[in-house]
Amino acid sequence: MGSKNKLKRFKENETFNNVIQPTRDEVVNGNFPFKGKWNSDFFQNDKPIIVELGCGKGEYTIGLAERNPNANYIGIDVKGARFWRGAKTAVETGLNNVAFVRTQIELIEDIFAANEVSEIWITFPDPQIKYKRTKHRMTNSEFLKMYKRILKSDGVVNLKTDSEFMHGYTLGLLHGEGHEVLYANHNVYKNEGSPKEVTEIQTFYENQYLEINKAITYIRFKIK
Repeated sequence: MGSKNKLKRFKENETFNNVIQPTRDEVVNGNFPFKGKWNSDFFQNDKPIIVELGCGKGEYTIGLAERNPNANYIGIDVKGARFWRGAKTAVETGLNNVAFVRTQIELIEDIFAANEVSEIWITFPDPQIKYKRTKHRMTNSEFLKMYKRILKSDGVVNLKTDSEFMHGYTLGLLHGEGHEVLYANHNVYKNEGSPKEVTEIQTFYENQYLEINKAITYIRFKIK
């Protein structure tokens, strides 16, 4: 994407009422206005809040929001030029149960209060295969602790990935730490019992993986 195109998208993002782009200082200094107030101040309803971390173009956030008007969906990504597509689609189609926040995933505890989130989706994260990158792996122990703090007591996490490594690493960690695996499948499109929201919503990259017959894996779990 050219820098001209990026600038255009950044400018357009500023006009969308479903996009929030706080400064890092605002977030880390506790000045993010919607923390603990997403239901009351942003969505102005009491529907469950479901968060997609590393939402990319926002296909999953949008796909879930279209299927379930009885929940609020928030896509988080540090790259605003990417989720511009999802934000624009929501505006154009009148989807009012969607928001996008431009921030780092490590800062989610400054974006959401304890017990504010009902469900988390992690779709096609970078598996960070090299050992020295494990601290960035989105299902490592530290991230799981962070997710647990913002999730309600019965909250769940969904991981959908094309990485067999990420799937195996996460399953091993979940079993090793005593978390509750609700569903796990290493090839969702070959299994008739896969949840509909896993097989009916596809990201841009997922379509490319499917064209070359790459298996897509999925885990749904509760953090103990």
